[in-house]
Amino acid sequence: MTLVSLDATQTVHRPWPLPRGPWAMFMRWHDLLLAHWPVPAAQLQALLPAPLEIDTWQGEAWLGIVPFRMTAVGPRCAPALPGMAEFAEINLRTYVTLGGRPGVWFFSLDASSRSAVRAARWVLKLPYYHADLNLQTDAGGGIQYDCTRAHRGAPPASFSAHYRPVAAVEHLLPGTLEHWLIERYCMYLAKGGGLWRLDIHHDPWPAQVAEARIASNTLARPLGIELAPSPTHVHFARRLDAYAWLPTRLR
Repeated sequence: MTLVSLDATQTVHRPWPLPRGPWAMFMRWHDLLLAHWPVPAAQLQALLPAPLEIDTWQGEAWLGIVPFRMTAVGPRCAPALPGMAEFAEINLRTYVTLGGRPGVWFFSLDASSRSAVRAARWVLKLPYYHADLNLQTDAGGGIQYDCTRAHRGAPPASFSAHYRPVAAVEHLLPGTLEHWLIERYCMYLAKGGGLWRLDIHHDPWPAQVAEARIASNTLARPLGIELAPSPTHVHFARRLDAYAWLPTRLR
């Protein structure tokens, strides 16, 4: 893994400074769909551990579904482990805040790598599930993405969609709903009876307005939520490099 030094010119877009310690994990995200649906805030708040608060935009909470694939996944000072450097993933998420730091909360993460699923469940206690995932790029740059959860004992879930960008790349403007939804620089997780924050860093999202034709989507059904056939906001990103730090336990 090539070590990267992050200077001030690469971090001015962040809502808070980088963590003091060195980053621990690198990953490269490809062919992302960022699809979002409004959901009543009280419905999502009831699913969160205290003291996390659901983050809202003008009183509305949101669920996001993000299918993509990852490459070059590996720790800072060691080679990637076999079977964990490249895999497809799809996550179901909402947006939360604590101590003035808005972030992401994952309800589920389905991945094609059994090794990555086992590692994330063991180390981070994240709700990762093994799934049969297939991602194909067509001649026009669109993506056909199909997911069927295959994790033993997990609630069934599936997702199938074709998506593609329909506009040029733009950096999202602060103060807009799109920026609020997409530009997030930490995630929260619960493990060991406590709440933890894991910081991430990346360049501003190279977002493109997109269209998505969703054939099936039951990812939110285990939460008791049926999403509309079409998302309200849809964006695409072709590639983004990301750095992650070790999680920090919160008091």
